[in-house]
Amino acid sequence: MISIAQPLFGDAEKKALIEVLESNILVQGPRVEKFETGFSDYIGTKHAIATSSGTTALAVSLMALGVKPGDEVITSPFTFIATASAILLCGAKPVFMDVDLQTFNIAPEFITEAITPKTRAIMPVHLYGLPAEMDAISAIAEEHKLVIVEDACQAHGAKYGDHKVGGIGDAGCFSFYPTKNMATGEGGMITTKEDTVAEKCKLIRNHGQQDRYYYVRWGCNYRMTEFAAALGNIQLTKLDEFNKKRQENAKRLSELLEGEVATPVIPANLTHVFHQYTIQLPSEKIRDGLKQHLFDNGIGSAVYYPLALHEIDFLEGRAVGSMENTKQLTQTVLSLPIHPALSSDDIDTIAGEVKAGLKKQG
Repeated sequence: MISIAQPLFGDAEKKALIEVLESNILVQGPRVEKFETGFSDYIGTKHAIATSSGTTALAVSLMALGVKPGDEVITSPFTFIATASAILLCGAKPVFMDVDLQTFNIAPEFITEAITPKTRAIMPVHLYGLPAEMDAISAIAEEHKLVIVEDACQAHGAKYGDHKVGGIGDAGCFSFYPTKNMATGEGGMITTKEDTVAEKCKLIRNHGQQDRYYYVRWGCNYRMTEFAAALGNIQLTKLDEFNKKRQENAKRLSELLEGEVATPVIPANLTHVFHQYTIQLPSEKIRDGLKQHLFDNGIGSAVYYPLALHEIDFLEGRAVGSMENTKQLTQTVLSLPIHPALSSDDIDTIAGEVKAGLKKQG
């Protein structure tokens, strides 16, 4: 079976985990500190704050930037639920507006109509590893005095112009879940250039403790383990190599599928790191038929995402506009394997079965 995702761990990662066990320091120790320093250097920010997951990274960032109960945060409805869950963890309300049909990202032209006196933040999602239109989003945020938290949980190493995502807004957030471009099992990271934001994030992730057992604000246990950081330190050294292989696989797949399906679009001046390689099919029926054909022939695929967040009742969000683009995408997208463990033969097989599956659909 050609899997849709596969973390790549080697002997160095195994050795690092044993060293953690032997050290007897298991949480928020020197390996976490090293990971934070290395990651901030990689993204190009002054600070990086490690957390227990991408979700907690998003929530802590919002809290540190002053998002509170009753506030509204504008974001995408076409993403993983963690984006909205983090907003709810602050007691705030997600406000959803439509996305661009080609990039799948939040469409800046729709943002302004979603702004109200309660709006406090914009949370653009760099979906599938492709940066959102940050110049336009930043201009809107500056005009309306809003903060920006970048959801870069799928975009480690992606660039908007010469700048890595996560270093453009007031804060950026990353996830190290096993399917991501670099993995620690669970774990997250906040990046920011602001000293005060970084200090608040550090307090919130550790029960609000300024010194041991002395609490200066509300917080929770959102700390990273030394195990996760040990893996992260090694995975970070491999990230550019992993991303290069994903990009090569994507280029080859797009060449093989040209004229067959709508392949990923990469606007000028953006660097896509292909957390997912996502095609669009003419209809939901054809998409689902192709997915089944691929499964029957030993190829994993997935629909990210079949349900838009504004359609989930318990999220209690607010949708602005028709959401026509989002609705279309939930019915037509299909992600194919793109991870760096794939061989050139695997890519040829995937493309061949996509063509065969489409032909089978008639």
